[in-house]
Amino acid sequence: MTLSAAVAAARETPQPAFITVFDDVRVKALDDEAGDGPLAGVPFAVKDNIDVEGVPTTAGNPTRLTPATRHAAAVRALIDAGAVPIGKSNLDQYATGLVGTRSPYGACHSVASAAHVSGGSSSGSAVAVASGIVPLALGTDTAGSGRVPAAFNGIVGMKPTRGLVSTAGVVPACPSLDCVTTFTRDVATARLAFDALARFDGAPWSRPMPATAPEGVARWMRVIAVPDAPLDLDEPHRVAWEAALAHAGTVATLVPVDITPFLDAARLLYSGPFVAERLAAFGEELDPDGPHLDPTVRKIVLGAQSITGAAAFAGLDQLERLRAIASRVFVGADALLLPVTPGHPTLEEVAADPVGANSRLGTYTNMVNLLDLCAIAVPAGTRPDGLPFGVQLIAPAFADRPLLDLGARWTGEAVAEPAAAPGSVHLAVVGAHLTGQPANPQLVGLGGKLHARARTAGGYRLFRVPGPFPRPGLVLGDGPADGIEVEIWELPNQGLGALLPTVAAPLGFGPVRLDDGRVVTGFVATDVGGAPDITHHGGWRAYLAATR
Repeated sequence: MTLSAAVAAARETPQPAFITVFDDVRVKALDDEAGDGPLAGVPFAVKDNIDVEGVPTTAGNPTRLTPATRHAAAVRALIDAGAVPIGKSNLDQYATGLVGTRSPYGACHSVASAAHVSGGSSSGSAVAVASGIVPLALGTDTAGSGRVPAAFNGIVGMKPTRGLVSTAGVVPACPSLDCVTTFTRDVATARLAFDALARFDGAPWSRPMPATAPEGVARWMRVIAVPDAPLDLDEPHRVAWEAALAHAGTVATLVPVDITPFLDAARLLYSGPFVAERLAAFGEELDPDGPHLDPTVRKIVLGAQSITGAAAFAGLDQLERLRAIASRVFVGADALLLPVTPGHPTLEEVAADPVGANSRLGTYTNMVNLLDLCAIAVPAGTRPDGLPFGVQLIAPAFADRPLLDLGARWTGEAVAEPAAAPGSVHLAVVGAHLTGQPANPQLVGLGGKLHARARTAGGYRLFRVPGPFPRPGLVLGDGPADGIEVEIWELPNQGLGALLPTVAAPLGFGPVRLDDGRVVTGFVATDVGGAPDITHHGGWRAYLAATR
């Protein structure tokens, strides 16, 4: 799409997706300013809580009329990559809401239904992309504002790890949790935008991408955790969710997990210290009252005046306890699959219960930033009534790039599993060398990197064998069809050579066939004698958990 076509479409859209559409002179100046990068000539929309130089940043408040003196860091990054902003998009006032109706500039609706909300708070950005006005838009996400509108409009919403994209030049909602996000129609464009946006600038809350992946983050994601119990979903959502689970099984291996700690953490966002953080961030702009202020936003934020310091610290302590429990999900899984919302309310339903309807929408999104996770919302077909349905893939901090690969596989976009680097080999580990186990530091010290979680092909059995520490032995025989849990590590050839002499009998190295048909070198047992057969546990971690 050309810049002129995007500007014309933005001016003509019947929805209040834009608060400001830039004039031709400004667009030409911004185009002249843009670099010659991978996004050259791409028009994009900017949520109007993000600064564009020379333009007021309203945050949905019409009385905020002072023009920004410089571009926000995220806008600057996209311009440097060649993209050109063409306007400022509508939002729930002060980015407080998941519905898209809390704006004095008008309520947006889903592109699929004039009766149903667009989702918020990044309502205008999502509608602009889903309507075909622009292929890329910036949003923000504190509680789900970059994912709910994506789900309700059938597009991709990428929420990076907190701090990877600088929030300098963003009107704060909850500064410790705010993230700048993107809306796109495909994952490939989301990846290009992420690569441009993820640059450390030293601003408050900004964080650099680590040089090496954090412990437990695999380069290629093959295992998805899914809830082990039924979810609170409206019936049309439930039908679509069941179809999404079936699709997930074609993308990765699924493992059931208890998501209770995630749901408990989600409840903290509007019942604990983080509402007080919103009060500190922009509460002074909510007095005195007036027609320019959304009454629901004002009531929620000023209600935090009753939160005491003791209550705030109690909430933070509770969050830390929940974070420790929730993180265990990612020991045996790469990502967690959840629906983005429990349902899709109508504009009428939100008007009847503005707080309750909004709160329910955050059931499965509120906790992601609280728990320091990254997430991508991707389309998952439609409900029986034809409305778009979206799911989210959630992963640990700094797993953004592998998560984008997983999102691309979900949507059917071409993406190839990375091969081992020259001079390196893939090694299957099954026991003491797994992530978090006693011998894992040895792999890391030899230059090992976690490539993927996986399972063996069918037919393998697992035994507890003697040795210097508890360890299993993997033997090919008459084992079950669903295989044994393993991890695939990329190890330099010299590291493999250094590792071999440290492996005590009856273990050694041999060929291991994986569930995708590949054969890699791995830890195998040569003679298990009368060692206990622990195959029925399905893996070493499960055996340890069962025998504690």
